[in-house]
Amino acid sequence: MLKVDKITKYYDDFKAVDNISFTVKPGEIFGLLGVNGAGKTTTFRMIMGLLEPSSGEVTLNGKKIDYSVTDQIGFLTEERSLLTKLTVKEQCLFYGTLKGMSDSQILSRLDELLARFGVSEYKDKKIKELSKGNQQKIQFITAIINNPKLLILDEPFSGLDPLNIELFKQVILEMAENGSMIIFSSHQMNHVELFCKKIVIMLRGKAVIDGYISDIKEKYRKKNILIKGEIPKNVLEKIPGVLEVIEKSDELEVKIESNDIVENVFKVVSKYKNITKFVVEEPSLNEIFVAKVGESYEK
Repeated sequence: MLKVDKITKYYDDFKAVDNISFTVKPGEIFGLLGVNGAGKTTTFRMIMGLLEPSSGEVTLNGKKIDYSVTDQIGFLTEERSLLTKLTVKEQCLFYGTLKGMSDSQILSRLDELLARFGVSEYKDKKIKELSKGNQQKIQFITAIINNPKLLILDEPFSGLDPLNIELFKQVILEMAENGSMIIFSSHQMNHVELFCKKIVIMLRGKAVIDGYISDIKEKYRKKNILIKGEIPKNVLEKIPGVLEVIEKSDELEVKIESNDIVENVFKVVSKYKNITKFVVEEPSLNEIFVAKVGESYEK
């Protein structure tokens, strides 16, 4: 298990990360999110042992992260970090050697991954000759070539088309199924919702949202019901707890005081025929992110 315990990081007088804590268990995909400058990169560097926290501690399976355990970690940076004058094979031999792998292990794993990502023909091509999308594939391959127990993915889908995004998703999910601990960061909230059960959203170094996505969505649940069918607007307006009924093109939006009102609305609506939609709106993670970050900026 990865345990991040109350880590804080100062750069001189500037506090880049402020008392952040979370855990990631084997097989979990954890979302670490935030706007640019929120402190994510500093947090990643402390997790990997590249920076020492000013206070707090990071441990992997109960052991402080140092060079004795970094072979178990993979990291895909948001920025391109490939050596463009090397061939794909040379690049992967370099990264694999840094992770303590033998040449035979690296080349065997490389052939497997190149085939998986459909780029076997580029093995002896220089990085600079590849498209941005194929460079991203190679960068991902270098991050997972050592089958890491802990994998950090910062904007992994950058430069990819929808088909290749699906391919990346499959590989990430398979790694989680095989027990890898994965920290996932993306500005695309739909990707975060697909992968992650738990998240931390950072702003100015602090965690402003922390917990299971299901619990977070419940807390920020919209008080709206969308109804489509043959029911008079004035019938809904008379239900205690209904604040407003808005007519849209082909449905009614019912604003309610609280979620306790939903059952009463449903009882009334169920008496009418041809009701084809009754949906209690759930906020998207993107809406929650924007709302909470906006609140924090205004304080």
